[in-house]
Amino acid sequence: MSPIIMYGAAILAVCVVVFMLIKKMDIKMTLFLIGIVLMYIAMAFGDGIAIKDFESSGIALLDPLKAIVDQFKSTITSAGFIILILGGYSSYMSQIKANNVTVSVLTRPIAKIKSVYILVPLVFLLGNVLSLVIPSASNLAVILLATLYPIMVRSGMSSLTAGAIIATTATVMPTPLGSDNVAIAAELANTTQFAGLTASDYVFKYHAIVSIPTLLIMAVVHYFWQRFQDKRAVSKGVVDAKLPDVEEVPGGKLFRTVYAILPLLPIILLIAVFALQSFGMEIELSVEVAILFSLVIAIVCELIRTRNGRETLKSTEAFFKGMGGAVPIVALLVAGTTFVNGLKSIGLIDALQNAMTGVQGDGMGFVLPLILVALTALIVILSGSGTALFFAMVPLMVPLAAAAGISVLAISVPMGLAGNLLRAVSPVSAVIMIVAGTIKKEPLEIVKRTSVPMVAGTIFMFVLSMIMFL
Repeated sequence: MSPIIMYGAAILAVCVVVFMLIKKMDIKMTLFLIGIVLMYIAMAFGDGIAIKDFESSGIALLDPLKAIVDQFKSTITSAGFIILILGGYSSYMSQIKANNVTVSVLTRPIAKIKSVYILVPLVFLLGNVLSLVIPSASNLAVILLATLYPIMVRSGMSSLTAGAIIATTATVMPTPLGSDNVAIAAELANTTQFAGLTASDYVFKYHAIVSIPTLLIMAVVHYFWQRFQDKRAVSKGVVDAKLPDVEEVPGGKLFRTVYAILPLLPIILLIAVFALQSFGMEIELSVEVAILFSLVIAIVCELIRTRNGRETLKSTEAFFKGMGGAVPIVALLVAGTTFVNGLKSIGLIDALQNAMTGVQGDGMGFVLPLILVALTALIVILSGSGTALFFAMVPLMVPLAAAAGISVLAISVPMGLAGNLLRAVSPVSAVIMIVAGTIKKEPLEIVKRTSVPMVAGTIFMFVLSMIMFL
């Protein structure tokens, strides 16, 4: 294929994807269609479909579609299944109101702290812990606005400070239950170096050593930045909007204790097993098994609480509906892979690998991670979401890292963290819009309060990632 045609097709494809992201249009079908078109272009020039071990259907016209079917089958049996049951378990926790209990129990001690600015880092870190239970930034913000926001305002905290903290709660908490971590772990597990890598291994061995220090740094920056901004705003006479307290979930001490643990049970089990493995014990617990075991425990608890088998069984329907709700994430993962397969088929990936090989050995290995993090930052700030870009890049991380002569961890960790951190800097992201609308402030006012902690966190985690993995 002519280099002009290859680069022209690739540039046009990437521009279309970026345009769709910025315009906040659904990206899944776009990635599918562009990937298919690129495969057809490659076939028209006699290059074929660049997928390992791909077997033609015998009808060339149908081969790109068969490639998608094959990818769906592969994804569903690995990372896709984990993502589906994660969605199911989260939905069931909401159905039995265990999520509400967890939030209520964990936020209660906050009301006893009277020092306004001591609350800033504490609530920020607490909110990130709660993101283990409620991974959606927008959903977590809605709950915290109803529970924590009134407490913070009554303690004397300004509405903008409280809003900024809530907007930045779902960031980079290390969890093997995150769909992005599941996806990258599944991709790395296919390589010789990381063969058999689980989501727990990826998170606890690599992700956590960067994300936890980053969270602590951001908590400190939050403290000083919000204090500085409040001092500047004193003369402006800001009127704070107050919200009513959330309705307390009824139940005794035993109920609240047990149900507060249930949403966290899968992560508790995974951490416990990882700790036992560190002491030499030969024990294995996959994310899937941990979730299903936790589900069984939760159903038993519901049966004991309600003493109604019919209602308990009826409530489990939420698990399967939640699995259905997670299908778009799986589809996005497959769509991203289809797009990359199209780029591979026209020869772009090989060209990029050859270009990156020139960087190898020159002490410039940080260039590729820097470019990808910068691209992530741009897309996230403009579109409010870095999810689609990250999933689209997952199949590219290993070959590009190999070509550049660097560890794939130097790409996957900072790129994944950047997407989650900088979401709170975009005035068009869902979480910023929700917070701004609730506390009656402009989105840019919220972004002004979130930008410095999040940018500081992004710079710190990038430098730390380069030190640890490059």
